[in-house]
Amino acid sequence: MVTVLFVMSAAGLASLVQLAPAGSANMKNKMEGNVRARMAGAKLYQRECAACHGMNREGTGKAPGLDSAEVREAAPGALFWVLRNGSVRRGMPSFAHLPEAQRWQIVTYLHESVPDRSAYAK
Repeated sequence: MVTVLFVMSAAGLASLVQLAPAGSANMKNKMEGNVRARMAGAKLYQRECAACHGMNREGTGKAPGLDSAEVREAAPGALFWVLRNGSVRRGMPSFAHLPEAQRWQIVTYLHESVPDRSAYAK
């Protein structure tokens, strides 16, 4: 069973968040609301994610943007599942090599930070 999120990528395919097992939505982020966790997640994002998803989560030719309401509103456990499992077919690597706490820090950053849109405003 998959989560009931209707998140779509630019290509019209179901997003990886949508493919997360329903049980992952029940996972709780114990770092939610923790400023230090968000700041650590921002650093981890820059190191691990920005090359594909953009410095400000705006997306690149390699990967979709992560500055959408769908990402901010996704269940924390679903985002965690995506980070842990990735999708080789879609070019998203697994980040299971990161300690669990660091993956939750990235989730905290994605949920609690508003990207700087001035960097790519038209």
